[in-house]
Amino acid sequence: MHTTRLLKTAATGITVVLLAAACGSSSSSTTTGAASAGSTERPAPPAGTAAASVGAGEGELNIVAWAGYAENGSTDKTVDWVTQFTKDSGCKVNVKIGNTSDEMVTLMKTGQYDGVSASGDATLRLIYGGDVAPVNTDLVPNYKTVSDFLKLKPWNSVNGAAYGIPHGWGANVLAYNTAVVKPAPTSWGAVFDANSPYKGKITAYDSPIYIADAALYLSKTKPELKITNPYALDDTQFQAAVDLLKVQRPLISKYWAAYTDQVNSFGAQESVLGTAWQINANLINGEKKVAVESFVPSEGSTGWSDTWMIASKAAHPNCMYKWMDYIVSPKVNAAVAEWFGEAPAQTLACKETSDKAFCDGFHALDATYANAISYWTTPTKNCLDGRGDICKDYAAWTQAWTEIKG
Repeated sequence: MHTTRLLKTAATGITVVLLAAACGSSSSSTTTGAASAGSTERPAPPAGTAAASVGAGEGELNIVAWAGYAENGSTDKTVDWVTQFTKDSGCKVNVKIGNTSDEMVTLMKTGQYDGVSASGDATLRLIYGGDVAPVNTDLVPNYKTVSDFLKLKPWNSVNGAAYGIPHGWGANVLAYNTAVVKPAPTSWGAVFDANSPYKGKITAYDSPIYIADAALYLSKTKPELKITNPYALDDTQFQAAVDLLKVQRPLISKYWAAYTDQVNSFGAQESVLGTAWQINANLINGEKKVAVESFVPSEGSTGWSDTWMIASKAAHPNCMYKWMDYIVSPKVNAAVAEWFGEAPAQTLACKETSDKAFCDGFHALDATYANAISYWTTPTKNCLDGRGDICKDYAAWTQAWTEIKG
């Protein structure tokens, strides 16, 4: 769902700054962020069996990954963790870049790949589609020191069964041009106000999952809707979010999917305010055309937590298990996080980053901050908040998003 987030983070040398934490957001911390997968019983996915052991590598590994997650030196000769993995495991890594979550789901359905680095708007589709298998976390030694607040969550597990290994995570922030947007905003209302003075210069993320941003905002501003989970919306709640986004539509200068689109839009001052990834703000400031600040508004935020998942019919399961353990080992997870621009999942990675302030900037070990994020989770008809089969599924979100954009 998110397209290429980053190809050069470490090279920017920019310090990450989040001006406000989301710890004041109580409702989101009790929905997708902090809730364990076992808190709401869900329908069982197709039968799948986790591996009982890991043997010798099969010599090859085929994976689908976000750009920047499996670097082999071809992008930058100094950025290469794939080569060492091949030396250690004997598994040659073949990487297919997935540009969106929808594309990743499609690729995994071909049966040609052993695993995928899936975001939460894809994971449940893969699980319930029977495309990925449960993971025996005992066979992934580095899983033990992955942050507990990322384990067995609604987007990477079902009914207490793990379906992957957490990789990295982050919040979707509000970024604004400090020379133009005054006074400084404090709320997501800045991008939803029909009378905004910045009409025609606001950006929004181009994906059906963005409906959750509107739902999160409404959960605080219209409590009568009783939205407790922005990814679990009944007819009334869903329509309210869609209506808000239709109100927002005339305010939008650009819907962005590739991070470069938003960076260029801010740099040209075609946009001055909007939903962003932290790395987008870093790169905008790095160009020094304009200055932006970025923060988590008072209502909290949505965000992502990516998970390495193994295909249910993986041709090279031993290599995939070896990869999952390797990619969340401290040094490698630190390298990926700095290059990509996200908080590492591995708690010990913070001792290995080249920028010793990196983990503080991304709140990597801050459970309160992390639990306040409403992480992308695939909407399903069976409500993620336990209300039964009354919620709008991802297909309905996709159809509505087409109507919103016009």
